[in-house]
Amino acid sequence: MYIGLALPLALAVLVGSWLASWGNAYWAPPVLVTALGVAALGVVAWRPRSGWILVIAGLVFVSVQSQRAGTLVAGLSGESLVVDARVLAVTPQPRHSRLLLAVEHCQAPAERPGCEHLRKIRVSAYAMPEIRAGERWRMTVRLRPPRGFRNPHTFDYADWLRREGIQATGYLRAEPAPQRLETASFSLRRYALQYLDAQPLPERTRRWLAALTLGESERLNTDDWALLNASGTTHLVVVSGLHVGLVAAFVLLLGRGAARMISPLRWRMQAWPWWLAAFAAVSYALLAGMAPPAMRAMVMTLVALWVARGRHAPGPWQGWWLALALVVLVDPLSLWRPGLWLSFLAVAWLIMIWQGRTRPRGLRGWLWGLTRTQLLLAPLMAAAVLLAFARLAPAAPLVNLIAVPWVSMVLVPTALLGWLLMPIPGLGQLCWWLFDQGLSVLISWLSLATYLLPLWAPSHETVTPLAWGLALLALCWGLPGLPSWLRLGVSAALVMLVPLHSPSPWPEGQLRVTVHDVGQGQLIELRSAGYRLLYDTGPRFRSGFMPLTTLWPPGQHFDRVIVSHADNDHAGGVAALSDDHRVADFLAPQGETIDVDDDACMSGQTWQRDDVTYRLLWPPRAGNDFSPNDRSCVLEVSVGTHRLLITGDVTSSIERRFLLEVGGKVDILLAGHHGSRSSSGVQFVREVSPEHVMFSAGRDNAFQHPADEVVRRFRRQGSCLWSTAQDGALRVWLGGDEKLEVTPMREVPGRAERC
Repeated sequence: MYIGLALPLALAVLVGSWLASWGNAYWAPPVLVTALGVAALGVVAWRPRSGWILVIAGLVFVSVQSQRAGTLVAGLSGESLVVDARVLAVTPQPRHSRLLLAVEHCQAPAERPGCEHLRKIRVSAYAMPEIRAGERWRMTVRLRPPRGFRNPHTFDYADWLRREGIQATGYLRAEPAPQRLETASFSLRRYALQYLDAQPLPERTRRWLAALTLGESERLNTDDWALLNASGTTHLVVVSGLHVGLVAAFVLLLGRGAARMISPLRWRMQAWPWWLAAFAAVSYALLAGMAPPAMRAMVMTLVALWVARGRHAPGPWQGWWLALALVVLVDPLSLWRPGLWLSFLAVAWLIMIWQGRTRPRGLRGWLWGLTRTQLLLAPLMAAAVLLAFARLAPAAPLVNLIAVPWVSMVLVPTALLGWLLMPIPGLGQLCWWLFDQGLSVLISWLSLATYLLPLWAPSHETVTPLAWGLALLALCWGLPGLPSWLRLGVSAALVMLVPLHSPSPWPEGQLRVTVHDVGQGQLIELRSAGYRLLYDTGPRFRSGFMPLTTLWPPGQHFDRVIVSHADNDHAGGVAALSDDHRVADFLAPQGETIDVDDDACMSGQTWQRDDVTYRLLWPPRAGNDFSPNDRSCVLEVSVGTHRLLITGDVTSSIERRFLLEVGGKVDILLAGHHGSRSSSGVQFVREVSPEHVMFSAGRDNAFQHPADEVVRRFRRQGSCLWSTAQDGALRVWLGGDEKLEVTPMREVPGRAERC
């Protein structure tokens, strides 16, 4: 059987990437490198013609490892570094701009580790001079290694940075002022974006035109992405086979028409129109940024042109393997991006369900073909999205039946024609006006569908079985040759099993406490079988970002939210909580303003839900004229024999006032004021003597929380210490008979030695 070069090339690339990921996080162990070298020499000696496979695998291996080795070392975190860098991208944000930089030279302070390995960083710029993509600048930046919050079943920002090859993040310092070293050289892509920005079009239209035709999906705002995610249509704004295929087909049509006019008798034999179409496909993919979907589309379009020209006809699977190999060879880190696999999975499934079938004929045939494709594609892609992102868009099958042809036949053609006809006064603007009208129809349709069938985030226990069920359903109906009785039987069995599968019931009389990782702030979730309470809502950062928005999909219900006081690190997420979720009751200290309707929290308030007792110990019912920190709501929670105490930001002088109310030892204490030396006084620590102490603080925070003396104070009591800065989110169950066990979300070496 003829295999060709595509499959061995793809396997070589995949093996090289896998070996690189199997090694150490920053560099492969010497024994692995030695073993690979010996194996390579042996294979080359045995099969010289196979040596190129090992060369390809080795190149990918070295590429992945070198990018990981360039990650900023911890010793340079927070230090001022001088970098000469070329600006790759500028993404405007409401309060700042985000710069993606290709570092050409880096200078670290004296007596600090070197930073010469840095190649790609991401920084925020506040109130800076106008910086454009393509320019070279000398900047002073403060960086830290790729990090992110680590919370249960949420987006891993640090992992995303590593997948994108970003070796450090930080911010641009205003002093010394940045210096422009070189203006941007000419770039057709940048020129097109600047030209688009200058057009008298609605802002939304410019965003979508840039995304649909130039691959600038970063220009879409949060609302755009929320709508696309909820409707399962994020694939519509990716420059894919549709765009590249339309460009190649249009150029081929023009070229063959010109060839017929130039040489009427031999126009069918002319090869140059096909080469011209191939050149157009490659050029457009380059113009769109050569992202993995665009590169895949380009390769498969070139294969299709080669076959249509009557040359050697590689099968569609050879084109698929070739595209995968070239994409990963050019950008090895793309192998760890879910988008790559979703894209290639969709194309592979389309090949499988259409291979061997006759092409549809007539309007009725094409409509049935489109419907069949979407019905078979929807469950498999829903399963893949569930496994990758733990969410499901119930509206996706219905939406795509209309959205896909609408985008294919209306939006993309009018958008591309607008670019083509822009030199002719009026025609380009007319095409883009039609695009704007079509875009309004699409967004209205997506909004209606997502309103009727909103985005669903199933419980973590349900994700995997539901995903496998959807995948089995797709395979059952998509694989050729299966008998009808088997398809109907499997479908009926899956439908019957869905109601039978349900997540494990919530343990009666137990409370799950989650101290979320929100940086320098505090957000604690207390949840029992029928009750859900939040203590504090986390910070709102200078950029406007609120960590609370990443923890749950919109539409959550909270029975009560206690805001300890109105400081930003505790009440910063109130706006997002009020806008996106349903809260039955807010509590906050009297005299604190949190911009929502709230009741006053005060000592003596007690309530019980699901055998869990909640009691407020502070502030007093009258005379609450203390400082904002000292009027914090102090909450005691009792579940069976276990007790939890949360003291907000009160100082040690206030701790002594409610110490008698605490009445002795507690099992878990949320350290006051993030571990500041102003809280957790000696007498308080000795009296409550907690088994576990949790510090909710940001990593490398400017306040140096928790303070060393506070840490030593708790250690002398024999407490087990935990910090969200190091451990990520912390989770513990209260109320059971077993010994309390705290589960951190981030693995830290040597943790067992701390308790």
